[in-house]
Amino acid sequence: IINRVKAVHVKVNGTASDGRAYSATDPHLLKWVHIAEIDSFLWTYQKFSRAKLDQAGRDGYIFDAAFVARALGVIDPPETEAQLREMIKSYRPELKSTRESRDATKYLLFKPPLPGAAKIAYWLLISATVATLPVWTRLPLRLPYLPVFEQIFLRPLGWLMTSAIRWVTSTPLDKPADLSGNAS
Repeated sequence: IINRVKAVHVKVNGTASDGRAYSATDPHLLKWVHIAEIDSFLWTYQKFSRAKLDQAGRDGYIFDAAFVARALGVIDPPETEAQLREMIKSYRPELKSTRESRDATKYLLFKPPLPGAAKIAYWLLISATVATLPVWTRLPLRLPYLPVFEQIFLRPLGWLMTSAIRWVTSTPLDKPADLSGNAS
């Protein structure tokens, strides 16, 4: 899987609208993608999970994710939550809203390549996802920040949807089988 991801990364390069060259193999960009992804996954897990991770669990998750990050070419990925927070803080001055970032956001929100009925479920999920983003990430992308609406509707919707996903993806293997032959 690592080799497949690396093969895709080699093909992702070009010039941004402001003239900057970019490549998905750039270690600095790889690190940003890694820390943004790990932060998002961890925050969402903590928000919607039934069993929140304690500090050791959060650090363990970040430590384990560093193994994959290194294999993908990330240099010195964070291994603790404190290191993750510091790295995100160090990247913030570099982040800016671009036409491309806003176009990608619009595409993901309003033009997903899905059939009609799936778009409704997708829109509910993406709305709940936007509610998990920090305010400092939303404003440059022109995404709304509606704290009362999010607290009352979107975060509960996110919890409901993740619960539904857990239910759909659970299998009979998740529960011990009754091998006694007795009906229960």
